Amino acid sequence: MSTMFSKSRKSAVSNLTSQAYERIRSAILSGDLALGAPISGRQLAAQLNMSLLPVAHALKQLEADGLVESKPRSGTMVRMPASQDIRGHYIVREALETQAARLFTEKATAAEREEVRALAVEVDTLYAEPKRNVQRASQAHMALHHRIAECAGCMELLRAIEKSHILILNWLFNSAADFHPTPTRWHRDLAAALTSGDPDAAERKMREHVCFGMETILSRLAASNKLADSTPRAFTRQPRNPKTNRR
Repeated sequence: MSTMFSKSRKSAVSNLTSQAYERIRSAILSGDLALGAPISGRQLAAQLNMSLLPVAHALKQLEADGLVESKPRSGTMVRMPASQDIRGHYIVREALETQAARLFTEKATAAEREEVRALAVEVDTLYAEPKRNVQRASQAHMALHHRIAECAGCMELLRAIEKSHILILNWLFNSAADFHPTPTRWHRDLAAALTSGDPDAAERKMREHVCFGMETILSRLAASNKLADSTPRAFTRQPRNPKTNRR
C-alpha cells in the first residue's frame, strides 16, 4: 500500500514539475523573465499554486538547459550570456544546421520540400508584420528549422539539435535582442537553396543564415547592455609596504 502511495506521489510531483518547467520556460523565452532577472522559487510556487518541490526540480532542468543559473550569494536568475557564450552556441548551431541543410537537399521528398517552402513563407510573413507577435514568430521559426532537421533523415542529427537546445537558445537570444529584423524573403531564399538540389548551395545559404543571426544579435545585445561582463578578472597581490610591515 505504501509503495503504491509512493509511486502516486512521485507521479504527481513529476506532472507538476513538467507544468512548472513549461510555464517558467515560456516566461523566460517570451521575455517576461528578462536576462539576468532574479528568480524566487517560493514566489514562483505561489504564483503557480504548487509546492516548492516541483518548482525546484523545474529550475534544475532549466539550469541544465542553459536558461537559468545559480550562483553562491546571488541566488537563482535567468542566465545572462556573455558574447563568447553566444558565439559558442552559434558555432554548434552552424555545424549542425549546415549538415542538416546538405542532407535535406539530398533526401527530402517533394512533399517535404513544399512543406518547408510554405513554412518559410509563414516565417517571413510573421517577421514582416508591423505589430508582430514575437512568440508566434519565434515558434514558427523554430518549427521551420526543426522540420529541416527532421527531413534530413538522420535521427542522430535531429537528437543532437534537440539535445543542444540550439533552437530554444536562439529563441531566447532573439527575444532578448528585441526581435531583430531580417532581410526581405530571408527564409524563402533559404528554402529556395534547400530545395535547389545543390547541397553546396544549401550549406552556404544556411551558414550565411546562421552567421547573420549571430552578428545581429550580438550587436543588439551589446548596444542594450544585455551581455554579461566576460572580461577575465585578474587579482594580483599588492607589493608590501616595508614601512607598514615592520614589527
